[in-house]
Amino acid sequence: MGLFSRKPKLPPAARPPLADDERVLAWAAAGNGEGDGVVVASNLGLWLPGRAHRLGWHDILKAVWSGHELTVTPAERVTERDGYQVVADCPAETYLLVDPGELPHQVRARVTRSVAYTAHHPVPGGAGRVAARRVAGVDGLSWTVRFDPGTPADDEAVLAEADRLVAAARAATAPADA
Repeated sequence: MGLFSRKPKLPPAARPPLADDERVLAWAAAGNGEGDGVVVASNLGLWLPGRAHRLGWHDILKAVWSGHELTVTPAERVTERDGYQVVADCPAETYLLVDPGELPHQVRARVTRSVAYTAHHPVPGGAGRVAARRVAGVDGLSWTVRFDPGTPADDEAVLAEADRLVAAARAATAPADA
């Protein structure tokens, strides 16, 4: 592409079912070994081939750009606790991007921007990450805990410590005038 050339618009047939307040930021043709598709970044999240719904930026635990492939690790909700959710890694999904354009930049920027707080802490029998994420179109923060592999996530002592850690993080990040 030349210095001033622009990527063509997303073909109508490849356009995901966007919400009324959703707009396309970047897109790229992709393949993941199971057929081709299109990866679309919007202001509300990421549309991946083969999915009927978008992944909100706050639902992406990790996104890695290799220079050719975009690997996305979505979060899976394990359980709801008082004021937060326990999440785990879903299987990573990798897409070879043909002419990626701005898509990798938009994914990195949007996932990073969604993180308001993150800290890794020891818990009985392991460790976990407490995170607060901004959810597009929603006031406030969404709090999660992701336990490291091998941590007994259903142990009462682990959950009690996670409850304490989230409460402390919420208190530490609350606005002074709240």
